[in-house]
Order: sequence, then structure tokens, then C-alpha cells
Amino acid sequence: MYLKKTKKPNGRLYLSIVEGRRDKETKNSRTVTIQKVGYLDDLEKKYPDPIAHFNLITKEMNRDKAEEKAALTITIDSTQRVGENERKNFGYVALSAIYHELKIHKFLTARQRTAGPEYNLNQIMRLLVFSRLLYPGSKKKAYENRQRFFERSDFNQTDMYRALSKIANYKEALQLWMHERVIELYGRDTSVVYYDVTNYYFEIDEQDKLRRKGISKEHRPDPIVQMGLMLDNNGVPIAYQLFPGNANDCTTLLPIIKRIRRQFGTGKAIVVSDKGLNTGKNAYYLANSRGGYVFSQTVRGGNADLKKYVLDATGYDRLEAGFKKKSRQHTRLVEFEDDDGKDVKANIAEKQVVFYSPEYDRRAKADRASAVRKARAIINNPQNFNKKNSYGAAKYIRQIEYDKNTGEIITPRNELVFNEEALAEDEKFDGYYVIVTSRHFESDDWVIDTYRGLWRIEETFKVTKSDLEARPVFVSRQDRIEAHFLICFVALLIIRLLQRNLKNVFSVEKILDSLAKSCCSLVKDNVHMFDYYDEVLTEVGSLLGIDFSLKYRTQADIKNVVAGVKIF
Repeated sequence: MYLKKTKKPNGRLYLSIVEGRRDKETKNSRTVTIQKVGYLDDLEKKYPDPIAHFNLITKEMNRDKAEEKAALTITIDSTQRVGENERKNFGYVALSAIYHELKIHKFLTARQRTAGPEYNLNQIMRLLVFSRLLYPGSKKKAYENRQRFFERSDFNQTDMYRALSKIANYKEALQLWMHERVIELYGRDTSVVYYDVTNYYFEIDEQDKLRRKGISKEHRPDPIVQMGLMLDNNGVPIAYQLFPGNANDCTTLLPIIKRIRRQFGTGKAIVVSDKGLNTGKNAYYLANSRGGYVFSQTVRGGNADLKKYVLDATGYDRLEAGFKKKSRQHTRLVEFEDDDGKDVKANIAEKQVVFYSPEYDRRAKADRASAVRKARAIINNPQNFNKKNSYGAAKYIRQIEYDKNTGEIITPRNELVFNEEALAEDEKFDGYYVIVTSRHFESDDWVIDTYRGLWRIEETFKVTKSDLEARPVFVSRQDRIEAHFLICFVALLIIRLLQRNLKNVFSVEKILDSLAKSCCSLVKDNVHMFDYYDEVLTEVGSLLGIDFSLKYRTQADIKNVVAGVKIF
């Protein structure tokens, strides 16, 4: 291994520790980056002579590696008992590399000086982020299992909960900090941004300022918190914001858009979202900004003119496999009340793109089938249903009425008739969807392809709810709830960047599963034995210059690896 000095296009000198390797098959030599060090001018602020300093570190690494290669002789005592905290995770070093690449530790250390708590904010944030990614659960569980990582944890459980209140104060500043680091390290494509809203439930009876009863995505009666999330054109998170559970989805868009345009400088971004955000107020604001919008538009809920245009067979371009599309220029009249309470009435130049998909047609009919079956079951046995459990099916029954107090069906059974006309009306629009955009000069294909990118944010919400287990939330104070979601956002950004660095070959679930399984157990005399290796760890190792396939590592070697990924 040796210290490599590379002159970058910007004229700055970049240092890295590399190792020369020879391919056994091709016999060609190549260099592999073992450790990224940083720009020389930045390092000179910290070290009197950075080159001499890191040359010394390289020599120590070579010495440690030479010692590693020596055969280890361990005498096993068959009467030895299992000790506590002997099994530790090693895979988290991949997450630590990005955590430190984003300089989150520097952000928190700087605020530590002014906030002045006795505990270490960075140690606590680091533990909670790594635990959220690899072993999601409560904060208490994370603290109890803190020894599974090769990291210092000079704090107690009370310190950890107090730190949540401090961390919550930095929710906007840390989002901006990480955004600027992403631009610096990876670049950001914010020409198009994707936005959507989801909610998280709380198993509590009493509501408060943030946790309010609203329309739950999971149809639960519990109080919820709304979270709006924005991704860039590559699916990498930009920012998030929490809203009370009773906030309508459409009211969340402008607050976060205005915030990130003001703080993040994304003024020219085209906003893509679904039909729930497609209101006159949102469309008017975005259409009159430097970016614009791409929204979906419900056909069944549209006006008579739109329905007629969709069903008119003329003008469609027939595509392969039964697909078809057409578009038109359209003037949209919007009416709404602005933030000052004034009535606004305006026209927006808009393009409407209609697209038909046989797959969507089949899916719509399959989704409706359960409601149709339930409607027929209600007609046959109305005594088994009420207003609550007949939701979604009642629209297909003529003249159904309920008792105002009990919710029971009071229409006589012999008067309950299936509404064939309502079913036929819904089926007419199966397979069709409409996309509207203020970018009326763009091609149909651009509009369709841009909107299709919205799947990334839907998949991201699944990651937060399943892989990161952002719910249920095990804290109750509002500031600690804010901290919880900030931790989840930091974790989400880290795993998305790691996934991107791995060329998006692996799912988030697969990456996290592999990193969680990359563990070792203390054998004896500071020697740890590893028992898991797979293709993900192969690629992660190639990316970071770490050999995850080694069966044995000394404590000194592990500490070198852990320290090595933090040099940013």
C-alpha cells in the first residue's frame, strides 16, 4: 500500500491510500483504493504535514497487514463459557463510510460546542442511524444493543433521550447540510423532483397538536402524522417535512416546495406528483414559477369535457401490445383562495396526455372485483353488514339506506338491487389515465416517462415503513417524534446513496440484510471469526477497499478498518 497523490481537474491535490494488485487470470496489475483521505488543502488545516502523517499511517497499515498474514495459532479451551457482547456487527462500516462522507459528524460536533450537552451528540446519532438501518426497533432496544458495534458509546439511556430533543432542533439545518454534501460529492439532478405524502400511525387514544386523526393510508382509526417527502430525478431523497395528521395531502406541497426553493436553491425544478396534489392552487403556483408541474388527473372525477375527450376513439396513436395515447392543448380555469384570503381566478395553459394500458385495465377490474362481490353479498345478507363495513361496495347498490344512530342497513332486503349502470360507468374508464402538465411544449413521451418516475417515491415509502420500520413510533413528545423522523431520513439517504454507489444492482432489503449478517465473534486473544459472506459484501468490499471474505481478523485490524472509513 502507498499514499497516492492525484491532481483533480479543479487543480486541487487529492490524497488516497491505494494498493497494487495483480489479477491472477489476466496477469495485469491494477490499483485498488483502500482508503479515501481527502484534499491536501483541507487536510493542511488539521495536520502540519498531511503527506508525512498519512505516509506514516500507510506504513502502519502495511505492518498490520503483514502481521495478519502470519499464521494464527489459537489454543481452544473446551471449558470456556460464552461471554456477553462477543458477537459484533462489521457490515455497518459501509454505512459509516457514507455517514462520514456526508460529514454528519462534523455538523453535530460543531453544534455540540454551542449546545454544550455533557453527552456526545454524534455518538448518539450514529448509534440510532446504524441501528435503524440494520436492527430497527425502539430507541431503548438500540441502546441496550449498542455494544454490537465497534464504536464508543460514552452516554447513558437518559442522555440518549435528552439528545433527541437537541437533534430535533437541527432537522432543517441537517437536511440542508446533507443536500449540499450530496451536490459536492455526487451532483444533484433537480431538474425534476418527485413529491408525495404518506402517514404514520400512533397507537394512542388522545390526540395532540401533531398526532391527529385523519385519512390513514392503512385505514386505521389511530391518530397519525403526515410526512411529505421529496426526491431528486435519480430517486435520492432531498428533504422531508412533517404535518399534523388531519392536514389534507394537497395542503402539504407548497410549504415544502417554498422551503426547499428558498433554502436549497431548487427554483427551476419541475414537480411531479399524483392526483391528490393536483389542486388549482398548487397548479397555479407551480405554473407561474420557473419550473412547472406534471400531475396525474382522475378521469372519473373529471368534468364532462375531459370524459368525452378520453372516450372519443379519434386521435389516438396506436402503440404495441394494445397501448394507445393522444394529447391536446388545454386551458385550465382554476379558482381558489390564496394565503391572504383573497379569491383567485385564473387560466393556466396546460397539456393533457391520455394514455391507455391493457395492464391498467385488467388491474382496475381486479381491484374492483372485491367491492362488487361485497355489494352482492350485502344484497343477499344485509343483516351481516353496516355502514362502516360496506364502505366501497355501497355505490353498486341502489337506494341503500342506513340507520343514523347504529349504522345498520334499514332498506328492506327485497328492495336492495345491484346497480349495473354504476358498474358500467366505472368500467368505461378502466385502463385510461390522464397526465396534465404546465410544460405544454414537451412531447407526449417526455410527459409519460417523467410521470412514470413517481414509482421511486412510492417504493421509498415502502422502504421507510418496512426495511427501516419507521412505525410504530416508540416516543411520544413532539420534539422526540421530530427527531425520530430525522433519524429515519438520515438512514434513508445513507442507504439510497450506498445503493446508488452499487449501481442500483441490489434492493435496499438485500443490502441491509447482507450488512446485518456481516458479523463476527470473539474467539480468543483479540481474534474475531467471521461467518457470513455473499455477493453484496463482495461489491461493497470492492467499493470501499475492504475484504469482507476474510474469516479471521485481529482487533487491531478491525479498528483500522473502522477508523479508515471515517477519514473525510
